[in-house]
Amino acid sequence: MNGVVPGSQALSPEKMRRLSVRRNRADMSSQDTFSQDRLPQDAFSQDRLPQDTFSQDRLPQDAFSQDRLSLDSLKLADAALMDDLSMADFFVSRCHRFADHPALTNLGRTLSYRQLERLSRNFAAFLQNDTALEPGDRIAIQLPNLLQFPIAVFGALRAGLVVVNTNPLYTAQEMRHQFNDSGAKALVVLANIAHRVEDIVDETAIKTVIVTQAGDAHAAPRRLLINSLLRHVKKRVPVYRLPMAISWTQAINRGASRPFAAVQRTPDDLAMLQYSGGTTGVAKGAMLSHRNLMANMHQARRVLSAISTPGSEIAIAPLPLYHIYSFTLNCLLMLDAGNHVVLVTNPRDLSAFMRELRRWRFTMISGLNPLFYALCKQSRFRDLDFSGLRITLSGGMALSAAVARSWREITGCSVIEGYGMTETAPFIAVNPPLAIQAGTVGLPMQGTEIKLLDDDGHEVPCGAMGELCVRGPQVMAGYWQQPKTTARVLDSDGWFRTGDIAQIQDDGYLRIIDRKNDMITVSGFNVYPTELEQTIASHPGIDECAVVGLPDKRSGELIKLYVVANCTTLTVQSVREYCRERLVAYKVPTQVEFRSELPRSNVGKVVRRILRDEALSRRQGQGRRMGHH
Repeated sequence: MNGVVPGSQALSPEKMRRLSVRRNRADMSSQDTFSQDRLPQDAFSQDRLPQDTFSQDRLPQDAFSQDRLSLDSLKLADAALMDDLSMADFFVSRCHRFADHPALTNLGRTLSYRQLERLSRNFAAFLQNDTALEPGDRIAIQLPNLLQFPIAVFGALRAGLVVVNTNPLYTAQEMRHQFNDSGAKALVVLANIAHRVEDIVDETAIKTVIVTQAGDAHAAPRRLLINSLLRHVKKRVPVYRLPMAISWTQAINRGASRPFAAVQRTPDDLAMLQYSGGTTGVAKGAMLSHRNLMANMHQARRVLSAISTPGSEIAIAPLPLYHIYSFTLNCLLMLDAGNHVVLVTNPRDLSAFMRELRRWRFTMISGLNPLFYALCKQSRFRDLDFSGLRITLSGGMALSAAVARSWREITGCSVIEGYGMTETAPFIAVNPPLAIQAGTVGLPMQGTEIKLLDDDGHEVPCGAMGELCVRGPQVMAGYWQQPKTTARVLDSDGWFRTGDIAQIQDDGYLRIIDRKNDMITVSGFNVYPTELEQTIASHPGIDECAVVGLPDKRSGELIKLYVVANCTTLTVQSVREYCRERLVAYKVPTQVEFRSELPRSNVGKVVRRILRDEALSRRQGQGRRMGHH
């Protein structure tokens, strides 16, 4: 059977032979995302702030009538129209359509779609009139989940700028690299990290800096309360000196009195530089056009329309909006349907997170395995009201069977797992909500083709494993200013090599096995770390684990296991015995090391590369000492 699979219904082996049909069912989530914060647990304890309520009007029965059609009868004309809209035009149209409906809530403040549009317009007017920025210039936005984030992003897009989403947890060195690589000329940054900007801004092309405090999107009394609490009581805002900086409130106020001229952008114009997480090296800027993002939003909309009701969803958003998974889901898809998004600024503060969840009869939540695991371990989580919860989306990393089981037992809602990448805006495949297959990432999104290649570039038969390649309207144009790197992963026919080893079942469902670069070869046998990690993590005494391969003269590579235990009785011997009972001999780890925690990327993924580099460095150090003696 040929490996090319277009987005489609469940396929027989015969139908899977180079079908060129578009799929009319799929489902959504991303394999790229988590944790926003190394911020202290109480940095943004939003629950302790007074709340201002917003009554949510109900949509009339016939609102969004086209979204209530079956997936098979959704109009292709609507898809074509959506693909031709710029993100700015799309944003304005939705804000007008749902003007008086609640759009976003954070730290006790709710903005309607009308307010969101007005504030973004004011920010765009400031950028047009009070800076030297021109359409096409890059503006870095370095914020956690605050109301200022979508205001700044859509304001920048309305001014014709290219958004560079930047992780607020970056070190000064990482910031310098991304600002210089992108050529950013402006920056919107949280006051808590402005001191890091001070260290490197003179080494960049940035001439405009807008500094915002956490409470700046609130009215005066509350704004002063939040900002004073963080600055003076919790000491979360280090002193900084940025002479060229202007405050967020000044920028918004100036823009309110300035004229604004809409900037026309074509669908193929660059909208975002979305940097990869850098878990396999230096971060690269994926060039995402307006068409990429609009198409992917539309693909995801087709999926969720099977189980969602436009205008009535209350979506909890704990994953950082600066990550493409959370952005496309919460800033595009939810906006498209006029839904209400509750932004969680610091999901690592689980106590505050619990209290925020208690306030809402939420219908949807997005996350990834570590977040779901952490929530399920909280006894208070079991006491929440899950009667409204219909949609749980998981991405960013493999969802463990144990976590999926626990989540369903506690909430009564199955987890919809999917897969995507920064380079694909991000959604590639997802489990259909009404036909979930555990252990898979579902079916390709509508209009998305996939195929699997072996090391020689030949397609593999159904059921065999190979590198996943993707083609579709959501695939990036390439990496910013890196033509050679782009050429290695994106061919002239539009096929993108993901670097992931995958398997296509007879029914078309996709399984992600592991990253190609993480594969371990033991005595000629291929070993995939994710498979081992999922098996070993089922041990009741193990919270989490990671597997890496190290050079070995006898077997080529050996397997080293890192374990985070939840008890003191676990031993190396007992862990290896547990592995022997469940794994073939060559997959049993040769070395086992206990750790209190595992290194993570800024979005929460375990970074195996760091563990491998540490082990190799330790070996080299031991070798030098032995040579010296």
